[in-house]
Amino acid sequence: MLYNKVEICGVNTSKLPVLSESRKQELLKTIKEGSPSQRKRAREEMINGNLRLVLSVIQRFTNRGENPDDLFQVGCIGLIKAIDNFNCDKEVRFSTYGVPMIIGEVRRYLRDYNTVRVSRSLRDTAYRAMQVKERLTAVNNREPTIEEIAKELDIPKENVVIALEAIIEPVSLYEPVFSDGSDTIYVMDQLGDANDDNNWLNGIALKEALRALDSREKSILSLRFFKGKTQMEVADEIGISQAQVSRLEKAALEKIKKEL
Repeated sequence: MLYNKVEICGVNTSKLPVLSESRKQELLKTIKEGSPSQRKRAREEMINGNLRLVLSVIQRFTNRGENPDDLFQVGCIGLIKAIDNFNCDKEVRFSTYGVPMIIGEVRRYLRDYNTVRVSRSLRDTAYRAMQVKERLTAVNNREPTIEEIAKELDIPKENVVIALEAIIEPVSLYEPVFSDGSDTIYVMDQLGDANDDNNWLNGIALKEALRALDSREKSILSLRFFKGKTQMEVADEIGISQAQVSRLEKAALEKIKKEL
C-alpha cells in the first residue's frame, strides 16, 4: 500500500521537507517578483517543500489500482500548475488552492485512461469546462456554478452537464461510501429495485421516522443529505456553530435509527 511506501518515483518520502506557511508566501512572492535565478531557486524549493502535499492527495486514489509512481508524477504536475498560477494577492493558504489543482490533475489522468469510450467532442467540451472552472475558481476564490461555466463557454448549460457527466469514472459497486469503524456501506447497498415491496415498506417507515424530528433537525438533514452541503455550510445557513450542527445531525440520525 502507498501508506507504507517509503520511496516513490525515487523520492524518499520519509525525508521530504516541510515548509512553514510564511516561507511558502516568501517563495511565492520571489517566484513572481524575483530575478530569473531567484525565481528558479524559489520554484524548486517550493516544489520540493510541497511534495508531502502531493503524497497526501494521491492517497485518496490508492483504491483504484493505479501505479502510485504514476499518480505521484501526475500530482506533481498539478502542484507545479498551482505554484505557477497562485495569486499572492489573495488571502488564501497555498494548500487551499493547491489541493484542488492536484486533485483535478489526477482526475484528468484517470479519465484519460478510462475504459469507457467517450466521443472526442464531449471530451473536448468537458476539458474546456474544467479549464474554465479552474480559472474562475482562481479569480473568484470559489467554485463557479454550471451557469457561469456555460456562459463563459457560450454554450447551453445542459451541454456542460452532459459533457462533465460523460467523463466521470465508473464507480465500483463494492466501493465504500461510509464506514463508522464497524459497519461499512457500499455503493451496491444504496441500489435497489424500485418495484420491490421492501423498498415501498421501508419508504413508509422512513417517512414515519422523519415525523419524529423537529423542524431544525429536518432542515439540517435536508441540507446535509439532499443538497450535499458541508456541516460548515449548514452552520452558516441556519446561524449556529458547526459543532451544534454535528451534534444535532447525530441526534437526528439516532432518532431515525430508533424509529426504524
